[in-house]
This record gives sequence, structure tokens and C-alpha cells, in this order.
Amino acid sequence: MSKVWFITGSSRGLGRQFAEAALSRGDRVAATARDTASLADLSASYGDAVLPLDTDVTDRTAVLGSVQRAHAHFGRLDVIVNNAGYAQLGAIEELTEQQLRDQFETNLFGAFRVIQAVLPILRAQGSGHIVQLSSVAGLIAMPLGSAYHASKWALEALNESLAGEVREFGVKVTVIEPAGFATRSGKNPNPLNNGHVATPDPVYDGLRVRLAELVGGMPAGDPAAAARTLLTIVDSDTPPLRVLFGQGFHPLLEKVYADRLRTWDEGRDLSVASHGTPVAA
Repeated sequence: MSKVWFITGSSRGLGRQFAEAALSRGDRVAATARDTASLADLSASYGDAVLPLDTDVTDRTAVLGSVQRAHAHFGRLDVIVNNAGYAQLGAIEELTEQQLRDQFETNLFGAFRVIQAVLPILRAQGSGHIVQLSSVAGLIAMPLGSAYHASKWALEALNESLAGEVREFGVKVTVIEPAGFATRSGKNPNPLNNGHVATPDPVYDGLRVRLAELVGGMPAGDPAAAARTLLTIVDSDTPPLRVLFGQGFHPLLEKVYADRLRTWDEGRDLSVASHGTPVAA
């Protein structure tokens, strides 16, 4: 039986690949974008199987309206893909407060709005799968990415809590954590030149060069392969809560998590001391 998808940020990147993969196998897709003109070719290719929806995830009313239109049009919703988002880059000292707020408004609150809009539908169905696009940036933190990291770490926690809340209603949750993917002209995108960069302070120029060399050297994944993998995940009766998409970051993740465990272990005396003397019962 074919599935009905609701995908935010369908105009390009992984969101576009997910939409095309679902449609190509006979599924139906409510595809959202800030400008549905970017979805015209999808409609031309797949006709009524696509429902283009003008949606800005920072607008709660627009999100609710799009979810309701998609449900009314297709009769149900099976897979919800929270993909809309961007990376605000810059050292903490360089960021404006508004840039940080805007980052959370799209990445975190945008996903939050979609989840709240779809949950009554999924609970009533007794089924559904919410897929959250996080990032490797939701698992580690590197210099110059504090705003993006903070938003993705928050998404990780939000969806882990969500998974425990909706399991009894038959609703599944999976967090996808992509590394670098060649989503633009077949190239691995430069994470330090994405259009959302704080006004640079020259004192951090050396750090920018070193970080660009580190991240730019990671292998770029194939977006089409990522889309095929997502199909496998949403077809599974027991999908994972988290999946890392791509290669190159595994050794770094292993080191980061080992360092955290070692740091906590080495600080056990401080942990005990901080607790104070237990009060006798």
C-alpha cells in the first residue's frame, strides 16, 4: 500500500531527493516550500500525486493550514519529514541575538509546529512515522557553529522525548543525522560559506581556515542513496530512533563520546563532593 508523505523544505537538497524517491515508487507527497514555483517540475512529472504547498515553517498558522490541506486532500498522512532548516554560522562573539533567535525559530520551532499539527491526525489513525532531519552537528559541537549546533542538539532532545510520548499511539520517530552530502551541483557544500554567516571578526580568520580544511576534507555522500535509505527506514516495522547518514565522521564521534565518558569518570570525586553529606533517614 502506498504511503502519503508530508515533507517540509522540498524545493532542494535532501528534502527534494526524499520527495522524488517517494514519488518514483508510487507514493504521494505533500511537498512544502516557501515558493511552490520551485516544485513545478515535480507536479509536471507526477501530476496529482504531488500537492505543492506554500509553507513557511516560522508561521504557525501556515503550518497548521498546510497539514490540514494535505490531510483533506489525501485522506491520511503516513510519513512526516521535518527537513526545513538552515545553518547559521559564526563565532559566538560574532553572532547577533536576532541571528540566534532566527536559527531556533526555523530549525527548532518550525519542527515543533509541524509535530503539533500532525499529532492529532497520527494518533487518530493509530499510525504514522515522524522523521526529523538533524545533523552530525546535533551530536558534536565545533567552533563557529554554536547557533546551528544548539538548534540541532535541541531537536535531538525534542524528538527523543517525542518518541517516548507517542509510542503507545502507534507513532514512530526517527532522527536522521546526515554528515556532508553533495546537494548542490554534485559538490560537497562549503559549510563556512552557505549564505548565513555572521559578520566576521578577523581574530577568528585562522580558525575559519583550519575548520574549512577539516570539514571540507570529509567525503560527500550521494543524496539519492540517502533517499533510498530513508525508504528502507520508513518501510521498516521497527525503525531506529537514530540513524547517522554518511561516512567520515564516525571516528570523530567515537572520540568525542569516549572523551565525555572519560571526563565524567575522572570527575567522580567532584561529583561526590558536590552532592554533600547525605541526610540520614
